[in-house]
Amino acid sequence: MSDVKHMKWWGWGNEGVGFHWQDKPGFAPFVLQAVGLDLHAATPAEMPSFGKMKVAKSAASPALLSKLATIVGEGHVTTDDMERVVHVYGKSLRDLVRIREGLVQRYVDVVVYPADEAEVQKVVDAAVAADAVLIPFGGGSNIAGSLEPRADEKRVVISLDMGRMREVVDIDEESGLARIQAGAQGPDLEEQLNAKGWTIGHFPDSFTHSTIGGWVATRSSGMQSDKYGDISDIARGMRVVRPGGTLVIRANPSVSNGPSVREMVLGSEGRLGVITEVTAQVHRIPEKRDVYAYFFPNWEAGIAAMQEIAESDAAPTITRISDAPETGFSLATSKERHGFDKFAAGTVLPTLMRSKGWKLDDICLSFIGYEGEASHAQRQKKLVDAIVKKHGGMGVGKGPGVLYDQKKFDTPYLRDFLLDRGAAGDVSETAMPWSKVNQVHDNVSAAAHKAYDELGIKGWIMSHMSHSYHSGACLYFTFAFVFGDDPLGEYDHVKSAIQQAFVDNGSSISHHHGVGVEHAPWLEQDISSEGVKILSGVFQATDPGGNLNPRKILADPGVPTSGPGTTRKAGAASAAPVAKKATRASTAKKKVTAG
Repeated sequence: MSDVKHMKWWGWGNEGVGFHWQDKPGFAPFVLQAVGLDLHAATPAEMPSFGKMKVAKSAASPALLSKLATIVGEGHVTTDDMERVVHVYGKSLRDLVRIREGLVQRYVDVVVYPADEAEVQKVVDAAVAADAVLIPFGGGSNIAGSLEPRADEKRVVISLDMGRMREVVDIDEESGLARIQAGAQGPDLEEQLNAKGWTIGHFPDSFTHSTIGGWVATRSSGMQSDKYGDISDIARGMRVVRPGGTLVIRANPSVSNGPSVREMVLGSEGRLGVITEVTAQVHRIPEKRDVYAYFFPNWEAGIAAMQEIAESDAAPTITRISDAPETGFSLATSKERHGFDKFAAGTVLPTLMRSKGWKLDDICLSFIGYEGEASHAQRQKKLVDAIVKKHGGMGVGKGPGVLYDQKKFDTPYLRDFLLDRGAAGDVSETAMPWSKVNQVHDNVSAAAHKAYDELGIKGWIMSHMSHSYHSGACLYFTFAFVFGDDPLGEYDHVKSAIQQAFVDNGSSISHHHGVGVEHAPWLEQDISSEGVKILSGVFQATDPGGNLNPRKILADPGVPTSGPGTTRKAGAASAAPVAKKATRASTAKKKVTAG
């Protein structure tokens, strides 16, 4: 069987790795205040048991399985129950609730692991000939519903796992262009590049468990996009297997060859074919890399500074600022300090802030990174420091930045921690012009709190500005609450309010998570009815049989495509009640386990 490694079937990341709160003295009080969950009294769910899963029998015929085995080898075709569960969903909160509660209505029927592009071509052609559905699978980290089969799908569903195709094929050292197989996960490809002195510079939150093909398929963005760009800037060339042939986009720096087919592939989520190779712009490993922390007296001052940095001659790698609620969360997740460090952070710094007239409940934490030759990095920091000072901020050194670097990929584990205790923790992100950043920030937060009030629950929302552009920025929202009687229904209500607030305030439905089925209901409001017609025409013309990851990005005909409460009306198991009630504060006992 394939040696491809996957995340655990019931949650994020690797087995045995998780979030721990006992060494973070501020965390339990913070959670109690934020959502009313008493961690000292909450009973964590038992480890989900795969033995309790009731996996439907595969619908793949012996003839199709034999055909696929002939293509990739018998050891790389499987109908194993565990493999089919791993490949049925991504890792959204909705996905994990459905997995744990046994609410999967349609499993994939077979998982196939091709070794090269020629095998991918044969699998695609065989799938179309058999009128099967083909869903490409990278690392399985998607949280927009881009991987799931439809509940009413009658055809055989094939999950095409690209994990065996994970090599850096070649590096054009003169041009800084690397050919990388689409199934290469972040750590693998970066290790191969680093060994030759290069880096891709693309580090999304999902970096440790996502692939370059997945990054392209969802238009991913990384933490260092201020310098290296989003994946749409990094991915210069592509190879995409389609029924009957392979689409080749050559890696030229800029072209004028009609409407951009390259742009069509970016964000296509498997609907135009299977991405097999990406030619990425790579960079020499920088001589110096530092991340510094800064504090601002309030959100408005911090955002004004971020905007001026984006418009200035400064070229930092990272510009990120958390609002006051997220700053409070970040401080609450700090480990216990000792000695002078404790004195400086707990006494000296608050005293200094108060002396400046700052209100400690309003302060905002920022991280700004610098890379390059030592003299270049020093100059960037000097330019940024002057802007920070102009807007009333102050630097606090590299110490917090080192911790940020160490923990930057660990946040998704916190969602599983909350889920184990009957609470939701999820994210939504959006992009907007600078002129609308504060409006979107305030109105989205207000919409979430209104949704909590309508449900009669205590909820939390926080955000940070994660990516800067000359004309605007991305805001990344995190929201949390304790489940009641209807976990997915309650989740839909809050998530819908947030997504609707995005479009009502002129921002995008997503910045880098993709559309899938999760955000499809708002697509028409985002790109207009004519935009939907164009996409529909493209998908119909390029995949008339609907074999390539059908019904992603665009909702079904006749299904409402926008508005509160429609998030999953086009999807499967939209809000199936879970017959266990979450209680809050000291009596929190809700468990979300395998059904």
